[in-house]
Order: sequence, then structure tokens, then C-alpha cells
Amino acid sequence: MMFNHDFIQSLPDTIVDNGKGPLSGFLVLDLTHYLAGPLASMLLADMGATVIKIESPGGDRFRSYPSHDERALDEGAAYLWANRNKQGMEIDLKHPEGKKAIRALLEKADVLIENFASGVMKRLELDYETIQKARPSIVYCSVSAYGKDTEFSARPGFDSVVQAESGFVSMNGYGDREGVRTASSVMDIATAMFASSAVLAALVRRQVSGEGSHVEVPLFGSALSMTGYAAMQTLCRGTPPERHGNTSPDSCPTGVFSCRDASFFLHCGNSEIFARLFREVVGREDIATSTKYQTGPERLRHREELFEVLEPFFASLDWNDLQTMLARARVPAGKVRDLKDALLSDEAKSLGLVSKIAHPQLGWVPNIQSPIFFNGRLVGAKKAAPMRGENTVEILKSLAAYSEEDINRALKSGAFDKR
Repeated sequence: MMFNHDFIQSLPDTIVDNGKGPLSGFLVLDLTHYLAGPLASMLLADMGATVIKIESPGGDRFRSYPSHDERALDEGAAYLWANRNKQGMEIDLKHPEGKKAIRALLEKADVLIENFASGVMKRLELDYETIQKARPSIVYCSVSAYGKDTEFSARPGFDSVVQAESGFVSMNGYGDREGVRTASSVMDIATAMFASSAVLAALVRRQVSGEGSHVEVPLFGSALSMTGYAAMQTLCRGTPPERHGNTSPDSCPTGVFSCRDASFFLHCGNSEIFARLFREVVGREDIATSTKYQTGPERLRHREELFEVLEPFFASLDWNDLQTMLARARVPAGKVRDLKDALLSDEAKSLGLVSKIAHPQLGWVPNIQSPIFFNGRLVGAKKAAPMRGENTVEILKSLAAYSEEDINRALKSGAFDKR
């Protein structure tokens, strides 16, 4: 599918915060590709760090993920989402001139993030042990699949695969059929969050001790963490969880219900919410106070009875009226939306999360802000994801301290792709 430029143009402008972010002054070398690593470095860029995305010849393979515009086939929507606020270079890390440029950047770098397969960074002489000797203060972050030093280190890792292997897929869906994975790459996203947190902790440690660190976040470990408290429940019981579809194994009545003109999710997470729901919304004081439904386990045992009361009541009401009643009674509920409706919702608008941002080739591209506020302001979105080799000359000059002669020699060497 091609980009819908009329729709993109209708999005509000990004409010660019030209102030210094909390990580202003830190330099991050991003030697990652696909999603988990790039998203981790983007979170740091959003908070003010200078992040240089260093791509191998041909560019990040994630650029090929749809949607695309026919004018810029290297600028896929997925790539644009995960690489905002970065500067970009394309370097052959095996070429002597490429190695020289990386060494020059490492002299000033605070952080290096990589997600190459085990052994690649060592062959490139960019492993932690080698770099740490020349730059003892470096914070070096490795995003791996199953751990760099385990018996599974040679295995490639992808989000959908570890969703299956971690047990996550087995938890989702309905009990009468196979489990399902999430469409969103939640394991990559979680890994990015763990990795950026680890980098921040290592930087704080460095401020205290003066020492750098090598931190690692395996994708499989993130996936196990993303099974949530179900993992602890499984270890306590000794049995895996069952699939419950849109209902909950822990609370009742919880799930997707239908009113006259919409579907909505209602979460009755404790006895107080249950009592307010039936007393103030449904008008059934007898159920709200019945000893039969006073505890969570009792309500779960009588799920079908409770649903039989709620379903016809909800079906008789329009969503606007029902939403008002539920909100007044402080019962958590929300309309089931498609993603476009969610992105254009009043909630998203009130937080300023969705906008458009300038792009040198496409004019405008959508922007989805990181939901982090500092002193009441969203962390800054200053530029769209870099095009291939977009900032090569600027970086060599300003950060690698190359002279004009050095830059000309480097560009003629074939180690760089400057577009």
C-alpha cells in the first residue's frame, strides 16, 4: 500500500521542542537493525541524546517493511516509526576507512548499542573487550536473541518466534483452538524498553564510579517477562494457564460486551467495582449485596449467571449513554476501536501523541510520540528517521573531526554511501 499523503497532511504539526532533553550531551552509536535495537536507541534520542544510526551497505533491512511510497522505497512506515530523531550514516564496517571512522566516533561516544549475531562484533574488532581497552568509560549494550554466551547463541531470533517459544502464544486466544500471537511486535518493544533502561542505569553507574559497563538484553528473556504474572502463577501452581479469549481468569465480570451500537471492554477488577456496577449502573442491589458474589473466586464460578444479567441490559443502551453511566459509577470500560480510530481519538489528541513531521523526500510523514512527559512537556520530536547516508558528511566533520581532505578521501574509498 502507498502512503496517503492527503491523510498525512491532515494530521496536526508536531510541536518541536528545541530545548535540551535530559540526555542532551550524550553520544550514542547505534549499530542495530530491524526493531528492538533501533527502538531502544530512538527512546534515548527522544530524550535528547545524539544518536548516530550506522547502517551496513544496502541499509537497514527493516526499511523494506511496508507500507512504502513509490517516491521513497527505502523509507517504509515500520522503519520510520522506530528511527526518529537520529542522524544517519551508511558504512562498510569491514573497509579500512569504515573502521577508521568508527574508531574516531568511539573516541567521543558514551554508548554503543549493537544487535549483530554472536561473533560478528568480535570479527569486526568492535566487541566490548576490544573497545573497552581504548574507551574504558563506554556503555556497551548488546541486544541478543538467546544470550551471547549460551548454547543457543548461534540461533537467530525474531519476535513472532519467541512469542511462541516463551509460552506467550499459548496464553492468548480461545481454549477450543490454537493460541495466537499478537500482531504488534511486543517482544521487540519490550526488549527495547529493557535495553534503554539498562543503558540509563549504566550511565548513572558511570557517573558514580567512572567505569563503563557491558549490558545485554536477550529477546527470549524479554518474552518470558512479557508473560506477566501468569509466569509466577504457573510456577506456583505447577500448571500452565488456560486460554480465556476476551474474558479474564482472574476477575469477573470482565470481557468484551456489546451495547446497541458498539462493542466495549469492561474490567471488573475488584469487589468494590463489582458492587458499583450492579448497584449504580444495572440497578440490581440484590446482586451487588448477594453473598453469592462477594469474592473474586465466587464471581468466577458464577461467570455465566452474571453475563446473562449484563448482556441484555447492555444491549438495550447506546454507547454514549452507557459510557456516561459507567464513568459516573467509576467502572473501567472502553470502546473497542480499530487502530485508526484509536490514533485519531480524543484521548490521543489530548495528549498530543499523533502528528506529522517534516521529511526531506516525502514532505511529511506521520509521527507517533513517545508517551514520556518531562515537566509537563512531551520529550522532543525534532526530525524524521534519517534517509540512507543522510548525515555522513556532517558527522565526519563535526563528530569524527575529519578535515575536508579526510572527508574527500573517505568518500572516494567506497566505504560510505552518501546519498
